Amino acid sequence: MERTTSLTVPRIKLGSQGLEVSRIGLGCMSMSGNYGPPKPETEMIKVLHHAIDTGVTFLDTSDVYGPLINEILIGKAIKGMREKVQIATKSGICFEDGKRGICGEPAYVRACCEASLKRLDIDCIDLYYVHRIDTQLPIEVTMGELKKLVEEGKIKYIGLSEACASTIRRAHSVHPITAVQMEWSLWTRDLEEEVVPTCRELGIGIVPYSPLGRGFFSAGTKLIENLPDDDFRKSFPRFKPENFKHNKQVYEKLNLMAARKGCTPSQLALAWVLHQGDDVCPIPGTTKIENFNENVGALSIKLTAEDMKELESYASGDDVKGERHVYMSSTWINSETPPLSSWKAE
Repeated sequence: MERTTSLTVPRIKLGSQGLEVSRIGLGCMSMSGNYGPPKPETEMIKVLHHAIDTGVTFLDTSDVYGPLINEILIGKAIKGMREKVQIATKSGICFEDGKRGICGEPAYVRACCEASLKRLDIDCIDLYYVHRIDTQLPIEVTMGELKKLVEEGKIKYIGLSEACASTIRRAHSVHPITAVQMEWSLWTRDLEEEVVPTCRELGIGIVPYSPLGRGFFSAGTKLIENLPDDDFRKSFPRFKPENFKHNKQVYEKLNLMAARKGCTPSQLALAWVLHQGDDVCPIPGTTKIENFNENVGALSIKLTAEDMKELESYASGDDVKGERHVYMSSTWINSETPPLSSWKAE
């Protein structure tokens, strides 16, 4: 299929507070590790510049990616072009003595935000997410500090990641939430029953991460064969041999339909996410310009209602084996926080 970088990337309003972003974003995590070792900085800056030149200006990072080095990379890449990009970063996942934890304490949130500003070398973060919900304290406490950071001009808009409907509502009552970031793809649809309707009721944009099933819809069976030893996808339940043996059938069906549609499997899977609505901005990640161009090409694919139903039938019910995340305990399913009335400030 021919390259599609000549395609004009549309822009959308994300949420109802005024943030405008490219119709598709770029997840930057894999540039700095997690999916194998960190990639060469100079090569990743070329990818980032290519994305921005193409019109994909919504860049997604986090202090935990690397950790820390991904924000530094983004900061170097956007130097001299700050006005062209929308930067989203996050805080909330922490590591202490080698153990993964979650913290939404006000002092921690503030310290993380200010450290991210320095690493990114910018004055204000466009969209600042609570990366995971701290279930040890009321969400209103975390939001109170984020609201102060907005008032101080350090962040423009606030987002949540992996939050349940009730937590979204409570957070939104403190300060408007602009976007909720969730895993959403053909084989990950647990947010559709409660989270998506809640976001739409409140005027909150939706940012699907891993819209290509963590690379599964791009590479299929080859993905597992080529994963390096330090790629954390090896620990994901869906990629365990006993489950992957079954799950590869989803890709095989997708591949057949993609051939009929004249596109690649990854473009078809991404087009399905894009067709969820104009309030949806997926952020597929990549470290290669060729793959980036392929992802942008998904914008030109039109799917009918029948196409959508057929795609959804490939991964319905028991068609997918294994949990979607290695840290399911800290996803939206377990993101309720204590009532504000139970909390006493020290």
